[in-house]
Amino acid sequence: MRDGELDIDAPLVERLVARQFPAWAELPVTRLRSSGTENAMFRLGPELVVRLPRHPGAVADVTHERDWLPRLGPGLPVAVPEPVGSGEPDGGFPWPWSVYRWLDGANPVAGAVAEPEQLAKELGMFVAALRRTPAMDAPRSHRGAPLAGQDESTREALAQLAGRIDTAGATARWERALTAPVHTGPPVWAHADLSPGNVLVTGGGRLSAVIDFGCAGVGDPAVDLIAAWNLLPASARGVFRDAVGADDAEWARGRGWALSVALVQLPYYWRTNPVLAQNARHTIGEVLAERV
Repeated sequence: MRDGELDIDAPLVERLVARQFPAWAELPVTRLRSSGTENAMFRLGPELVVRLPRHPGAVADVTHERDWLPRLGPGLPVAVPEPVGSGEPDGGFPWPWSVYRWLDGANPVAGAVAEPEQLAKELGMFVAALRRTPAMDAPRSHRGAPLAGQDESTREALAQLAGRIDTAGATARWERALTAPVHTGPPVWAHADLSPGNVLVTGGGRLSAVIDFGCAGVGDPAVDLIAAWNLLPASARGVFRDAVGADDAEWARGRGWALSVALVQLPYYWRTNPVLAQNARHTIGEVLAERV
């Protein structure tokens, strides 16, 4: 899916673990199927998971998560990844990698959420709690910048999607989002990638964990509203908005972020990642279906 992507398999992970964490050397290693684009994931025994960057652009996220997850986790109402082992570059692998505690749960499917209002409330409470985290010395999120910074990439994606989606409708919605007042408050924490693949729910549909904090940082928190369109049905969006406490301007920017992310993803992953491409189509459809 990306330039410079490595071929990572279970035998490689077994060798890395055996050399750097001999206490876990006898644990079975099983690759996990995932629509993620940044990391390869391997189950290590019943209680651990190994996460390795797949391409050069994902390497910085390894140390980012090691540094910030232990500080963010205690203040959040649901589980987040807990680093328990810091792997280093080795003969068969050139970058740092991590071992985490295993988190039970499954990714919800947009359009088939079991308990949408409950999930909307719990996701909103997560976002609100993350925003309360002290932002002093926090890194900036590349998705925390003003929405106008996405204009070039969004319009390039619209051009690539001509004839494949309602580009006239999407362009009109995008241009309307750009007119929303910019964030004028202090920068606050945002996860910045609240997609279905980074949300875990229990069998009953309750939120059990939020994963992948590689994009997390401070800036305009409207980016965390993308879950309202890429995951939640229209009937539950008000519950989510109320739990977060978003005003009209922030909600409009959040809708813009959801649309931009989906538009940029769709042509890029059209053939290489069917799960992400389908969610992008779903998100675009949800934004276009709204009466704003």
